[in-house]
Formats: sequence, C-alpha cells, structure tokens
Amino acid sequence: MRAHKLRFAWFLFAVCALASPVCPQDSGSLPKPSSVVKPTTYVSLEPVPAGKDFQVAVVAQILPGFHMNSNKPSESYLIATTLAAQAPAGIQILDTHYPEGKDEKFSFSPDKPLNVYTGTVVLRLRLTAKPDAPLGAVDLPLTLRYQACNDTTCLPPVKLPVNVKFEIAAATAKSKPVHPEYFSQRSGW
Repeated sequence: MRAHKLRFAWFLFAVCALASPVCPQDSGSLPKPSSVVKPTTYVSLEPVPAGKDFQVAVVAQILPGFHMNSNKPSESYLIATTLAAQAPAGIQILDTHYPEGKDEKFSFSPDKPLNVYTGTVVLRLRLTAKPDAPLGAVDLPLTLRYQACNDTTCLPPVKLPVNVKFEIAAATAKSKPVHPEYFSQRSGW
C-alpha cells in the first residue's frame, strides 16, 4: 500500500513538473517553506530560580491559507509537527505538550479529513532548572519541524531553528509568573 502511495506521489510530481493544469500554482508563487510559520517564544517565569520547574511556549503563527500536520497526523506517511530541544547544562526537559489538531478536508484528500494546525498554535515544553544550574543568561536551542501545505500543494519539510533566552537566578531570588495567556492553569499542566 505504501509503495502504491509513493508511486502516485512521484506520478503527481512528474505531472506537476510538466506544468499540467492539474497543478494550478507554479512553484514561483509559493512561499519558502521556512517562511510559512513564524515562531515566537515565551518563558513562564522571570527570572527562573534554580531548582524550579518552568515552561516555554513556542507560539507558531501559520500563514493564512496554509496548514501543517498536527503532532498526531491522520496517516502514518504524513510528517508530524515536532518540537525538539537541546538542553544546556543545568536544564532538564520534562515533557512536551502538543495541542490537538482540527480535522479538515482538502482538495488533495477529499474523502478523508486530515488532522492539522492552522492559524496560531501553541506548543509548550515543561522544564526544570536543576538546583546546581549555572546562574545567568541561558540560550535554549529548539528545532521546530513541520511540513506546510495549502489546499493543493505541500512544501518540503522544514527544520526551523528557534532560540529561547531566559535568566537563571539563585534559588532564593524573587521570581514572577509572566505571559499567563500561554501558561494558565487551564492549559493542561
């Protein structure tokens, strides 16, 4: 079954490459895959005390007219949206939270809805600053992986680098919650 789908995909690619009316949009009118999603990052505490759990939100704004597969796509051959972190010394990743996608139908999948993200989606990490975490500025490199599609065309998959900056303070430092719009108690953690 998978081989059949791959042959069909190559056939469709070949037809599109010949500028057939099957593919109304030429590649020159499509945006760069890395420009379809604009991520912005937020941290739940300011500063983050050593020995304390905190969260990071990546708010991904998806270009109107485009979608990306959810973290749990409808078909195994679809590329899931993922968020990976490279934790620096003193930081531990505890969990990643992906929101549920919405089932939507597209012209290339008229019979089966696909589970996708559209508009703005918030991906969150739960982390801890270990008690012996180095104090000071921290850069947390993330990679947002997604494949953006519109109603007729899927762009190549992207691994978009995203950087989060925050401050680690002493365990006794005063800290305040920030950005409650992304870190409310109703958010599941």
